Amino acid sequence: MIDEFTDLVQDLTARWPEHRVAPSLSRVGALCGLLGDPQAAMPVIMITGTNGKGSTAIMVDALLRSAGLRTGRFTSPHLESVTERIVIDGQPISEEDFVRTWEDIAPYVAMVDEQRLDGVTMTFFEVITCMAYAAFADAPVDVAVVEVGMGGLWDATNIADAAVATVLPVALDHQHLLGDTLEAIAAEKAGIIKPGARAVLAGQEPAVASVLMERCAEVGAVPIREGVEFGVLGRIPGVGGQVVRFDATNGALGELFVPAHGSAMARNAAAALATVEALLAGKPLGHDVLDEGFARVRLPGRLELVRERVILDGAHNPAATIASRDALLEAYTFEPLIGVAAMMRDKDVEEVLRLWEPVMAQIVCTQLASTTRCLSAEELAQVAEGIFGAERVRVEPSMVEAIDIAVHASEDDLGNGGVLVTGSVIASGEARSLLVQDEVDPEFDGTTFEETASADEPFLGERGFGDHGPGENE
Repeated sequence: MIDEFTDLVQDLTARWPEHRVAPSLSRVGALCGLLGDPQAAMPVIMITGTNGKGSTAIMVDALLRSAGLRTGRFTSPHLESVTERIVIDGQPISEEDFVRTWEDIAPYVAMVDEQRLDGVTMTFFEVITCMAYAAFADAPVDVAVVEVGMGGLWDATNIADAAVATVLPVALDHQHLLGDTLEAIAAEKAGIIKPGARAVLAGQEPAVASVLMERCAEVGAVPIREGVEFGVLGRIPGVGGQVVRFDATNGALGELFVPAHGSAMARNAAAALATVEALLAGKPLGHDVLDEGFARVRLPGRLELVRERVILDGAHNPAATIASRDALLEAYTFEPLIGVAAMMRDKDVEEVLRLWEPVMAQIVCTQLASTTRCLSAEELAQVAEGIFGAERVRVEPSMVEAIDIAVHASEDDLGNGGVLVTGSVIASGEARSLLVQDEVDPEFDGTTFEETASADEPFLGERGFGDHGPGENE
């Protein structure tokens, strides 16, 4: 079965790749129609935005399971195995079930391929999306939590009519596909808001907020806005995460531990809570249910501490980098901090490096083994030298050697140094496969939370949807 799974993954990834988008729902619509529309077999929550989609989906999933619902979760990309994309009741699909799901739909995929709708056979992302909906329908699950791949309007996941559409903060990214203005990108992402849905809207730039509210009015969706109907009232950073006070359906909810760092993650947690309450038609969740749900949250590759003083983070655009940088400085006191970076060609490489430069003593530029989309280590170093200075830049094409160089460079007499692997989700995944083995996902053990600060977050200010809530951008 292992060989069969490996061969299947190779065949699927040989299709039109994920970074090449064929903007049409014609092929997924045809396939889902042949499969009996599995995406309609359960209520669907869809989550879009520029950053934070995956972590919010994980939180939504955990809260729903704590409320007694059986869940399916679809996210992308994966860190180490494609099976991570299809999660049922908290567990990635097995390789055997992955193969079985493919075998069930393969004849119908072939039928759609033969039609070459819009001149294209089914892409990898389209196939894996339909596999997820089919697996959820077969399980069956009570609700599907679906992370949009890119944009929203024409994304393959949008073949479903979401009961709840969650739009996280919108920033500039993928401009060559989504548009070069915030308004254009917001219009694409607003496409997941369907008639009669509940729309959970994170705080946005005013221009984005206007686009999203216009979409809600156009289709008769009910907006649930950060800073008005929900939000973060305050938070206390601490060991392993933070204690957060939320503004929720029934007013303030206090003293909930969220095992993730930074104000952006606190806002993601607030959006996750609002999303679950929206699905449950405003039914409040008990404090015990919420406590258990957040305690279940595991966020691999998101400021994840592994191997003592090595951290993995997939920030790959300026907005995500700001959020990760601020959270890192809040949660850790590494001195020196050595970066290991690998980045894709189509990202704002220079700006991301500029954001990291003040906090990294050195940077080791490397490259990815699993894709040709990335800059070579030498190309990345050339950009880095113009920002860090040549004396602070090292070049090592091998990820394992790059991490080794960084670990040794971080060592000092006081043992306060640390290493951050960042620049792309794939970089985090490749590093994780090297550093994390025989992983166990333990249940929350009730460890006492230790407070390390006590200050409320600043207010929402000029961001859209309200006059209170956290003010930092993601």
